[in-house]
Amino acid sequence: MSKASVETLLRNEALDVIKNAIGQHYDLSDEQICVVSASELAIPIVDANGDDAWVLIKASIPRGTRNGTGGYNPYNGYAAAEDYQMTLDTREAKKAASEAKKAAKIKADEAKRAAKKKVADKDDSHQYLPHEIAI
Repeated sequence: MSKASVETLLRNEALDVIKNAIGQHYDLSDEQICVVSASELAIPIVDANGDDAWVLIKASIPRGTRNGTGGYNPYNGYAAAEDYQMTLDTREAKKAASEAKKAAKIKADEAKRAAKKKVADKDDSHQYLPHEIAI
């Protein structure tokens, strides 16, 4: 059996398992779950607002990356998951730093406004400068 036909069998088996599980979970018949390509299923659902929507599920058997010698470096799902987790951690760290910077700026701006108000309130008590004379 060729590598491509083995991969096709694996993908089709995975899609059948997904189709059965989705069908049971959402109480959908086989006719309601649409096979839209050799590797995709489309599932009709109702969203939180009561509107109709679709979920598109894709299944693939990744070969990996080309190695430059006509072959592939095999795909490693564990490494891909670690890379994705590092990406999420980096995004979260940037978001936290941005929020901290924003909070610090808001606090500094509030302090400046309070200082200006205090100076303005203090200056309002004197209608004239000391060297001016009212006539």
